[in-house]
Formats: sequence, C-alpha cells, structure tokens
Amino acid sequence: MFGEFEAFLSILTFVPALGALVIAIFRFTARNEDQGLIDRNSRWVAWLATMVTLGMSILLLANFDTEATGFQFVHEVTWLEQIGLGYRMGVDGLSVLFVVLTAFLMPICIMASGAIKNRVADYMIAFLLLETLVIGVFCALDLVLFYIFFEGGLIPMFIIIGVWGGQNRVYAAFKFFLYTLLGSVLMLVAMIVMFLQAGTTDVTVLLETEFARNAQMWMWLAFFASFAVKMPMWPVHTWLPDAHVQAPTAGSVILAGVLLKLGGYGFLRFSLPMFPEASAYFAPMVFVLSIIAIIYTSLVAFRQTDIKKLIAYSSVAHMGFVTMGLFAMNETGVQGALYQMISHGFISGALFLCVGVIYDRMHTREIAFYGGLVHRMPVFAAIFGLFAMANVGLPGTSGFVGEIMTMVGAFQVSWWIATGAAVGVILSAMYMLTVYRDVVFGEMTNPKLENITDLNRMEWLIFIPLVIGTLVLGVFSTLITDVTATAVNHLISNYDAALAASAQ
Repeated sequence: MFGEFEAFLSILTFVPALGALVIAIFRFTARNEDQGLIDRNSRWVAWLATMVTLGMSILLLANFDTEATGFQFVHEVTWLEQIGLGYRMGVDGLSVLFVVLTAFLMPICIMASGAIKNRVADYMIAFLLLETLVIGVFCALDLVLFYIFFEGGLIPMFIIIGVWGGQNRVYAAFKFFLYTLLGSVLMLVAMIVMFLQAGTTDVTVLLETEFARNAQMWMWLAFFASFAVKMPMWPVHTWLPDAHVQAPTAGSVILAGVLLKLGGYGFLRFSLPMFPEASAYFAPMVFVLSIIAIIYTSLVAFRQTDIKKLIAYSSVAHMGFVTMGLFAMNETGVQGALYQMISHGFISGALFLCVGVIYDRMHTREIAFYGGLVHRMPVFAAIFGLFAMANVGLPGTSGFVGEIMTMVGAFQVSWWIATGAAVGVILSAMYMLTVYRDVVFGEMTNPKLENITDLNRMEWLIFIPLVIGTLVLGVFSTLITDVTATAVNHLISNYDAALAASAQ
C-alpha cells in the first residue's frame, strides 16, 4: 500500500525538519511572549514530530517486503540530469532497521531533555534537523545526496555539544567536527573519481559497476578514512570519549545509538559491495584494528573514573565487534554485525540515560562519589543492572545475540580473531561489573546521597521501551534477522561472485 506512494519515504525523512520549522516560526513570532510558554510548546512540537516519524517508520517496516532483494519505497526526482545527479531515496534490508532505530530513539531523547533550561527552542530545532539528516543518510541512493546528509549531520551535533555541553564543550565539539570532517574530505575525492568513471552518482548503478582493482584500492582507503573515524575505529577514536563526556545526556544517547552506526552502514552500502577486491585485500588489517579496539579500549575503560567516559570507551570496543563481523563477509558475521549495531543502539543509549539520571540529581559522574545507591534507588539499580549485563552480552539480552554471531562469523575466518574478541568479552565483564558494584552496592558512605530519589514517572516512561526492546530482541532474534537476511545474502553472493571473477 505505502510502497505505491513514492513520496512516503521522503515525507518520513523531512517530518522532523518540518517540526523544526514550526518551532522556529513560533519562536520568532512569540519572541516577546512568556519564555516558559515558548519552551513548553517547543518541547511538545518536537516530541509530536518525532512520534509522527516513529509511527511512519513502523508503517514503513510493516509494509517492507523481506523477500525482495532490491530497494523499496524508491522516490526519484530529476535534479541535475545533465551530469547524472538526482534526488533518489529508497531502503533495503540493510538500511530499513536503522531508520526505525533512529525514529525510535529520538522521542526518548526529547523526553530525556528536561534538564535543558536555556535556549530550549534552539535545542529542539537542532535535534529535529539531526533526525532528518541521519534518516536521510540511511535512505539516500545518490552519492551527492548521501554526502550532503552524511556531512550535514555534523552541524547540529556540533551545535548540541558546543552550546549545551559541559565545561570543555567547545574543545570537544571542535575535536568531533574536525576529526569527522577531515576523514570525509578523502571520501568526497573518491566519490568524484567514481562519478568520472561511471558517469553517474546513482548508487543502484554504481553497485553494478566493476571498478579496476587499483582504483578500488585507493577508493576503498578514501571511504575507510571517513567510515573508520565515524564508527570510530582505533586509533582514530579519541574524539568519542571527549564528545560523550561533554555532550548533554540526550546528545550522548543519539551519538552512541545512531551516529556511530553511520560508519558501519557506510561499509555495508559502499565499501564491501562496490570495492570487493579491495575489501578482501584489506580485511586482515581491519581484523587487527578491530581486535586492538576491543581489547585496548576495554583496558582503558577499566581505568576510568568518570562513568560516562567508561561507557564511551565501551562503545568503541563494541564497534570493534561490528567491523570484525562485517569483514568476515559470511552470513553469520554480517548478520551479527547488523544485530550488534541495532542492539548497541538500545543498550548504550540506556546506559547513558542511567548516567544522566544520577548526574541530574548530584551533578557529578565520578564513580568514587557514589556507592550504595541500591538502598535509596532500588528501581534504578535494577534497570542499571539489566543494561550493564546486556552490555557484557548476558544471554537473554540483545547484547548476547550480536556478540556471539559476530564471533562465530569471525571464527569461520580465523580462530585467532574470535579468540581476541572473546578476551574483550571477559574484559568488558570486568569493567562493567566493577563500576556497577562501586556505584550501586556497598554502604552509602557519602552523606550527600542520603536524600537522592529513585526514578520519577518521566524516567519510567523513558526506560520502559528500552527495557522491552533489549529483552525482546534478546529472545526473538528473528525480528531482526528475517528483515536483513535477503539483503545480506544478496550482498555476500555478489561479493563472492566478484572475487571469483577477479581470480580467473
């Protein structure tokens, strides 16, 4: 039904931007009115826009044909036909769940932004524009359009960190912006080369184009420079802990839950299918970097004194599982990588929200400040415990499914890769259980914690969908794998066929 309505995907993408426009108009026309009214209405408009987007994303998924191999809900409009540029949007099994994940997390971010008291309307506008740009990345079927969305997302996130962040927010915002922008400059050069060789920027055509081996090598490296920073991979990960620590709670949720997935999606959409020979050639390098990221950042996380920075390093480690699974290039590994990315969106987002709960009350994230919270916050302790266990891959949670699938996929390539990842799992259990023990259990020795309160009604509403999602996906894994299976098998078969053809 909705697949026949060509503009459905475009409307879904730009609904948040329309909400941002409504807030901007209201803010301008009511500038002399009560500021409290402006702030309250801005929150409601933002929440309504994100909920409409979520509803449309659910309709998108409900009408998605899991058996089809091509792109669906395609919307194409002539743009610059003379040089092959066009507005092209569509989704397949590799991208549709990321649209749903983004739409799912955004209303939660709006609800979790109660601590924002200054320039609320501007804050909501930034988040809504960010949602449109991120969904656009997952839907774009034109190189130029993809690049516009991909780089455009830097701007609202830069503003969110730089304006509403912590004490060192300006430093963290510029570090985030420069790292990700510089990596993407090389990708832009590669895109220009692809256009000159293929004569089009249409992704569907480029997926069928065979590039020479030498050209693949250079273009793969150029794309890798951008996607590796975005994930981020070791050693270009250093911007992430600073960005997370300084970002407001909702900013950290969307940064970890969605923005880190842009790099993994880029590998799936461009690097692996378009440059198969280069991907196979550089796969050992990716495995080494992935294992280093998993083990090294886990060790660094163990030594952190700031809870938020610990979770940030944990995110780097978990993204190591993603790249390991992707470049294993077998069904189990790629399915596991996709599952890990979706699962990480739930778990890491929830962990940052847990940190936000106690930070809003005590205005510190130092682990040593806390202890014995279970005596005053039993519900918080239970929820924090659930997501801490999910983060280390406890069976029955979504974290287990993604990690075990990526390790099985990696084992099919080499036992040493899977062994290195298994060491990372042990280390993650060490640091997460340690921080949970230090914050939640023991005696409450800090008198400042005597009057700390448990979760309020709004915080309950925020955590309930994340708890349900983490547990449901931990048991019913086919909710993800059935959607992605056809696209993953199609990707792998084309990849193997390209390698076989090049070997002849």
